[in-house]
Amino acid sequence: MIASLRGTLVSLGQSRAVVEVNGIGYAVSISERHALELRLGETVQLRTAMIVREDDISLFGFVDELELGLFDLLRTVGGVGPKSALGVLGQMEPAAIAHAIAAGDDAPFRKVTGIGPKTAKLIVVTLAGKVVAPAGPTPARGAPAPSASARTAAALVEALTGLGWPERSAIEAAETVLNAEAGAESQPLPALLRRALAELGPRASRPDDRGARS
Repeated sequence: MIASLRGTLVSLGQSRAVVEVNGIGYAVSISERHALELRLGETVQLRTAMIVREDDISLFGFVDELELGLFDLLRTVGGVGPKSALGVLGQMEPAAIAHAIAAGDDAPFRKVTGIGPKTAKLIVVTLAGKVVAPAGPTPARGAPAPSASARTAAALVEALTGLGWPERSAIEAAETVLNAEAGAESQPLPALLRRALAELGPRASRPDDRGARS
């Protein structure tokens, strides 16, 4: 596992750098924002994530542990792969990511290339409570305060996925229940869970049900 690189920057593109270490050039995918901060010929140090697949081994480079940690967290969200996670980091500062998640605001993520509305909502719900926003003012004046609705939605989605429902279905059901009436987020979680299960309906395809019909 290659966890970091320190060497000379010998090639630089919009989203790719080559760092030469002891005569070996390592190709590293980097964010667009990070690329603007680098200069050819300088000595750089990158924290790296190595992604191993059957047909490929890729390195992704970051300024520090904070960006690397956010990259790893973003990849835990369904539908967010390494390139999409790097795209988020390329268009949003770490503080902006943390504030958006804490506020339950998916709008900034919808602006990221390759991130659709459902995936943006999934990022906010999945990572609620896992990212701590830094102290001080939010990046945009007037941005919403941390949302009780977002915390309730995260707990409801976690309960539904724990019962075996797909994450996307759980998010849609949670949104429907919480948007059904004002103040729904203040109601007890068991009551909200019952409504969400009613919204989802009976499981469409249980193996034992199919076996009983045959």
